[in-house]
Formats: sequence, C-alpha cells, structure tokens
Amino acid sequence: MNAVVAAVLVMLVLSLMRTPVVVALILGALSAGLLAGMGLEPTLAAFSSGIGGGAEVALSYAMLGGFAVAIAQSGLPHAMADLVQRKLGQGNGNTRVVKYALVLVILAIAVSSQNLIPIHIAFIPLLIPPLLLVMSKMQLDRRLIACVLTFGLVTPYMFLPVGFGGIFLNNILLKNIADNGLAMEGINVMSAMWIPAAGMVAGLLLAMISYGRKRRYDLAPLERVERVQVEYSAGRLAAVIVAMLAAFGVQLWTGSMVLGALSGYMICTVSGIVRWKQADGVLIDGMKMMAMIGFIMITAAGFAEVLRQTGEIATLVSSSAELIGQNKAMAALLMLVVGLLITLGIGSSFSTIPIIAAIYVPLALSLGFSPLAIVALVGTAAALGDAGSPASDSTLGPTAGLNVDGQHHHIWDTVVPTFLHYNLPLLVAGWVAAMIL
Repeated sequence: MNAVVAAVLVMLVLSLMRTPVVVALILGALSAGLLAGMGLEPTLAAFSSGIGGGAEVALSYAMLGGFAVAIAQSGLPHAMADLVQRKLGQGNGNTRVVKYALVLVILAIAVSSQNLIPIHIAFIPLLIPPLLLVMSKMQLDRRLIACVLTFGLVTPYMFLPVGFGGIFLNNILLKNIADNGLAMEGINVMSAMWIPAAGMVAGLLLAMISYGRKRRYDLAPLERVERVQVEYSAGRLAAVIVAMLAAFGVQLWTGSMVLGALSGYMICTVSGIVRWKQADGVLIDGMKMMAMIGFIMITAAGFAEVLRQTGEIATLVSSSAELIGQNKAMAALLMLVVGLLITLGIGSSFSTIPIIAAIYVPLALSLGFSPLAIVALVGTAAALGDAGSPASDSTLGPTAGLNVDGQHHHIWDTVVPTFLHYNLPLLVAGWVAAMIL
C-alpha cells in the first residue's frame, strides 16, 4: 500500500477510535516512514525537522488563550449572556430568532476573517469562548457552530480572489497551473470555482438541518472557566473592547498573531482587568486551555513533513493517473479523491496545489478538459480535506474556541461533522464542475 494512504488511514482510524490526535499523528507518521523504507531514525529526523513549522502557530494560540482568559475576567461573557437573556423573553419564537441571528453573526465574522479583516483563525479563541455561556443557555448545538466557522474559513478563499483567496486562487492555483503548461490569460477563476463553492453552501444548509435541534450542555464548567465571581462595569467592558480592537489591529499591521494577542493582553493588564499579581496565573490558565490545539498543530507539521520526505505523494498522484485511461468521468473522480487524501494528511490546501498540479494539469489537458474545468479540478482537489482534516486550521480553530470547557470533542464534534457536510458535497460539486465547464 502507498505509504501516504496508509499513514492517513492510520491517523484517521485511530482518531475515530478516540485515540488522542497527537498520538494518532505520531503513529501515522511512523507508519508512513517505515512503509516507505525510510527506517526509524530518518523518519524521526524528518518528523523532528517538521515540527518547527507548527511552533509559531502553537505559540500564537497559547498567547490568544491567555488573552481569552483575560477577556473572561472582564465580565464580557456574562454581559453578553445577560443581554441575550433579556432579549429572549418568554416566547420560543424570540429564542429562535436570537439563536439564528447569533449564528449569522458568527458566519459573517468568519467569512470576513478571510478577506475584509484577514486575520484567519485568530478571532476564534477571542470571540467564541465569551459566547459559550449564551449558546449553552439556548442549547445551541456546537457542532453547528463548528460547521459555520469551517465554512467561513474555507469557502471565501476558494471562491473570492481577495485576501487569503487572492493568495490561494491567483498566487498559488493559477500560477501553478500556468507553470505546468496551461495559459491562464483571460480565465475568470470565479467562473471556475462557483460550482464547488455552491457545494459548500449546500453543505452549510444541510448542517443547519442536521444540528438545528437543541443540545444540552453543563453550565457549571463554563461558569468556572469564565470566572463568574467577576462583576462587570461599563469601564471594564470598554477597556476589553479596546484591547480586542488593538489585538486585531496589531495583527493586521505586523502580520503576527503573537504580537496581536500580546498587545491585547497587556492592555487588559494595564487597565486593571487583570491584576498584576494574577497576570502569570491568567496567562498560564490560557495556555493550558489551548495546550491540546497547540500540540496537535506542532505534531501535524511533523506528520506532514514525513509524508513529503517519503516521496510517495508524487507516486500516489502518478499511479492514479495510470489507472485512468481515457475515461474523463473516472479521471475527474480519481483526481478529486487523491487530492482529498493528500490534504487530509498535510492539513493544508495551500500546500497541496504544487504537489498535484505538476501531474494533474498535463493529464487533464491530454484528456480534453477545458481550462475552466482544469482550474475547478485542481482547486477543488486541493480544497477537499481542508474541511474535515484533524490537522487542519479549519477544524483546529473551531475546536480551540468551542472546547474551552471540555464539552466539545475535536474529532466527533468538529472533524466528523465538517467532513460529512463539506467534503462529500464538495466532491460531488467538483466532479460536476469538471464535467460541465
């Protein structure tokens, strides 16, 4: 069996069996190296060389965790909860309106994080934990919020050529296709990617139905996390809002999530939201809250590096090309499935395009696919797996915000729902796009 396929299957099966994701990633990496004939020591060396790639993001999340705990100490979560409680009234209709208004606001912010305010996943640990008390009181299913967040993190970059979408569509997708022999002049990338994007919209609507029913959560852990004994005042709320705006502004200016979170945290300290004597404890509590996500990110970087160094990603792509023959329908389906497997393992659609474009573009040209169909094929093949990979920012980010009280499982409450509601519709939509464009 191809080492990449085996590693991804080992990682996924172990994760679904509730093995800690870090352990599943390490065992998956070892299986890839050993099956590829690398030997134990070179495999461990490749893994060690790769883990540095996830260190910066892990540190960013640790700092964001400290900032999130500082926000909780300001009393902002309970101010939000009190406001929503007043809005709910006694009628079920009001509850439903507030519930879906909250979902739409989160969706709008997630979409904006990819283009209007390109901060990617940095907003999640700051926005979502203060809202968990509100969500739990409304019995809002967090799996729906995970799907909403993942939709906002993925769909904009694969359809809108601005912000992160400009990088994915123009700088990576079109450039790599052009580098492999297909002229891109006059190609409207939105015309190629609108059908795959429609598949994502269909998945979001399905998630609204699947997770629209009430789900009970224990309020006690939330109250402990959010320091219910802290009383809020207009001054404290104003200070924490300034701190959040400063954190976003500094990140946009410097491009660093670490500096953004640090600036927000320091404002909370200077303004008295966090007492100086408690500063260490607050930061440590936040780091503990984000520890799991940070270690998964670091381990996932090592896992991806082992997959790259096996040399069997290219083998997987080329061997799939040999099976296709001249069957366009089978070719489109197989290319998308191989892209899904690669992105599930690497965890990054941005990193998948250079790997698959070198073989997919010449193959698709030889089979008579149109330029628009080729753009849709390669773009969809790369995006497949981003929603639904245990090692992807698009699933780790939502879990980081939704699991601060330990009531949201990364695999079963984020990865499985996003995989089912996005990868399957996207697979169908990408195939349809390849066949009709």
